[in-house]
Amino acid sequence: MKKNFRTPILLALIVIGGGMVSLRLPVKEDYFEMSKQLEILNSAFRELNIFYVDPLSPGDLMKTGIEAILESLDPYTRYYPESKMEDVRFMSTGEYGGVGLSLGERWDGTFFITDIQEDSPAEISGLRLGDNLVEINGQTVSNLNMKKIGELIKGTSGTDIELGVSHANTSEIVTFSITRQKIKRPDVPYYGMISDSTGYLILSKFTRTASVEVRKALIQLTDSMGAKQIVFDLRGNGGGLLREAVNIVNLFVPKGQEVVSMRGKTADWNKNYGTTRKALLPDIPLVILMDDRSASASEIVAGTLQDLDRAVIIGQESFGKGLVQQTKKLAYGSRIKITVAKYYTASGRCVQRLHYDDKNSDGNATIQADSTLKTFYTNNGRPVIEGRGVIPDIEILPEDFGFVVGGIMNSELIFDFVVHTINNAELNNELAEEIDAKGFGISDKQWNEFVEFALQELDSELLLNSKRKFPYESNTTTLVSTLEKTMADDGFLAENTDLVSKLKSLVEPNLEEDLSRNEETLRDLISEEMIFHYKNTSGVFIYSLPKDAVALSAVSTLEGKEYLKVLGF
Repeated sequence: MKKNFRTPILLALIVIGGGMVSLRLPVKEDYFEMSKQLEILNSAFRELNIFYVDPLSPGDLMKTGIEAILESLDPYTRYYPESKMEDVRFMSTGEYGGVGLSLGERWDGTFFITDIQEDSPAEISGLRLGDNLVEINGQTVSNLNMKKIGELIKGTSGTDIELGVSHANTSEIVTFSITRQKIKRPDVPYYGMISDSTGYLILSKFTRTASVEVRKALIQLTDSMGAKQIVFDLRGNGGGLLREAVNIVNLFVPKGQEVVSMRGKTADWNKNYGTTRKALLPDIPLVILMDDRSASASEIVAGTLQDLDRAVIIGQESFGKGLVQQTKKLAYGSRIKITVAKYYTASGRCVQRLHYDDKNSDGNATIQADSTLKTFYTNNGRPVIEGRGVIPDIEILPEDFGFVVGGIMNSELIFDFVVHTINNAELNNELAEEIDAKGFGISDKQWNEFVEFALQELDSELLLNSKRKFPYESNTTTLVSTLEKTMADDGFLAENTDLVSKLKSLVEPNLEEDLSRNEETLRDLISEEMIFHYKNTSGVFIYSLPKDAVALSAVSTLEGKEYLKVLGF
């Protein structure tokens, strides 16, 4: 692993963990090697700038060089030029200046609104899900990419922006004048009762306000709603600030308990973090939900509560990110985020799965063999292992939707159908009266309308004349296509054309049959999408949680006798 030198132009700024640290000077030999390599880089950069045949941008060239160096390390060590300082601030605060909408790009290259934050300037102005973005401040967006559009929409809070949109199924451009505000999606997007005695909350990220929001939600659940047990959902939470993870553990664990330790290349990075306050709910039964996208700070919370036998972990094996990053200032307003240490949960284990300092012949990080992993033990003596993320106490495998449903989910078909339905005034009024987030389900009439819509949108003749692709393909179809190409290359296709044609007809998708076979699942997805359009995020949680197998397992574990048994009491 390359040594991490510190030069006078670097100023250490702790982003995770807080506080400044002292700098240990590199030895003389290190300085010589560093100076030598910097001189080589400087001379190469100078010669390229002077003699390369085409004009070069020194800024772009250096940015490319720095990013190429970092690419050889891990994916979390990143360079941020001065123009990207807003991204650095967003990582820790979750705040940005904007209007509170998210965009998607359609198959035909147009951009449309996929999400509008509740009570945001976008929602207040009257923008709708499914609206097509056509202009920004009078400038057409047809020649822009998503990144550039995002940069144009974001801006200083209090400034104005004009968005020209066309509502679904219309070509008329309507202009909305909107004042940007400070936008921050809540760290806790939803909390509520999942049964008469069990409270539920989900944490989406660990920004500076995460522990405050979790604390408020817990107080509401226990004091106002009567929760006697808590389901804490960290599924899909990729992490954030370490100190917020420690603060959240402190809500359930008394003062004086070590939560996590960091160990780096030098003693400067060896630190321990523990609980410093009285716990809010030190005895309440607790289940943590995780999946393969739960990482970093999520794994600190779940791993330490598992080590202390303070919570049962339910779901899937977590991602396995046991690395700590800290942001350092560079010259001229730029910054670099560097992986400086590994973290270890209360039992002493590190959850890091991939080893970026030991890459295989393909250049990919390696995974340590099971036989070499060390076993650690919880307070009650339950074995837990390192190097595999956080392994749940009760594993529930994710639902496999299959290639048909998966393809339709990843296309815009269901979204487009709901937008089409809502823009039909008669159907819209009908739906507005019908929808109840808890009990709603689409009718047979609405299902038949979806089938008809899908058949029209995916008509084979229309697809031939558009850029839209059929939303799914089986592995068998792919294999038959490969077989056809291989037989053609080998000279066998001409004499076996009929055989290949029969194989292709056997595996060719039949949309109507495929929809019918997956009707139950698709009905549920359409109902959920409709609720999202009418009731936003909170409505989706109210609708989906009673059907969520992982959440239901958590409730039965907490309210039955299994909870204490799993923890070893």
